[in-house]
Amino acid sequence: MTYISENMEIKAFPIRIDNEGKITIPEDLKVHLSLVTGDTLTLLQIGEVVLLTPKQPQVPQIADKITAMMEDAGLEIGDLLQGLAAERAAIWQEQDNNA
Repeated sequence: MTYISENMEIKAFPIRIDNEGKITIPEDLKVHLSLVTGDTLTLLQIGEVVLLTPKQPQVPQIADKITAMMEDAGLEIGDLLQGLAAERAAIWQEQDNNA
């Protein structure tokens, strides 16, 4: 799924966690972000929302953009969490249908 707001494009990539807690970054995303084996990513938790970013300095800017977008839309974190639950259910349903 792709969401576009102003100049920021947001893409959702469904991923699975393996038995060891590892995740696999989709190949097209690795290429787009120029990620290579051994790169360090930063995991940011905001309530029940998790963001994974390749560069630490971008985290404050991303948080500021999310906050500004939420304020512009009149949304609170609870609104995002409700939407997240629905999105997760849709992704799992899609994966179950494709399995």
